[in-house]
Amino acid sequence: MDSNAFNSTASNTEQLTFHHLTVADREKLQGVSLGAGRRGCNFTFANLIGWQFWFNTEICICQQAVVFRFNMESRRAYMVCTAGTPSAGLIEMLCADAATVGTHALIMAMEDDQAAAIAEMLPGRVAVKPRRNQYDYIYLRQELAEMKGKSLKAKRNHVNKFLSEHADFRYCELEPRLFDECRSLAQQWRTEVDMGDHEYNITANAEQQAMETVFNHWDALGTRGGCIYVDGRMVAFTYGAAVTHDTFDVCVEKADRNVDGAFNIINQQFAAHLPEEFVYLNREEDMGLEGLRKSKLSYHPHILLSYNNVIIRCR
Repeated sequence: MDSNAFNSTASNTEQLTFHHLTVADREKLQGVSLGAGRRGCNFTFANLIGWQFWFNTEICICQQAVVFRFNMESRRAYMVCTAGTPSAGLIEMLCADAATVGTHALIMAMEDDQAAAIAEMLPGRVAVKPRRNQYDYIYLRQELAEMKGKSLKAKRNHVNKFLSEHADFRYCELEPRLFDECRSLAQQWRTEVDMGDHEYNITANAEQQAMETVFNHWDALGTRGGCIYVDGRMVAFTYGAAVTHDTFDVCVEKADRNVDGAFNIINQQFAAHLPEEFVYLNREEDMGLEGLRKSKLSYHPHILLSYNNVIIRCR
């Protein structure tokens, strides 16, 4: 990204100028995020643009950071993408912006080192609240692809059982001509899965809308995915995008729950078919769902990436 894009915005230290997120903003974000070393899924552009309708997401480039603003139920919150810690000047601008709607500044998805640095920077003004349900599960791609070792024996057994029962299965790259089959499978998944949680089910339906946004801008978002066919029928699909040069974020994964091992095989095959430049696979959070947490932990993440909400009392 042209450094002048930073300078032109950073020169105005009195205010933050936000605009609604568009597909054209992807280059701005990736100019920072790909090299920042922050592997969190929150800065995957496919996620941000897909869920913009839900959070009313806005973006601003300021002081060599990408700032996102979210307006949720009359509450305002921020995320900041930067390699290090947001500057004191930027934080004060966020506080000033939050004060215009009568709130303190809430910065979401702060990693532990960032949260600690902000608390030290602004003593007495900062409250740090860990968000366990939002921790990211990050795995070594090669381990998921090869399924070797004692720790992954149970998962390997599921994959081997699938292969023994469906020796003629087919893996293929996900592309636009297959999107209708993805829609049908996702609809089947939503119909069959009752999480017993009204809020979660609303979110699951909203996920379909986010998925449609990604499908509509597939190439522009740099998205890639894969799918599994058994007897000529799609039984699983997944897709995601790079979040850093060495980390790929798996945004969506769906499978036919009636096909034993379908989730396991799409997980393994997608990892095996991704380019070797991706050392890590971020499989995102568990949302506090007990079954999902158990499943993600059973794959033995290499990194459990912790997040915090940082609330800053405005002056």
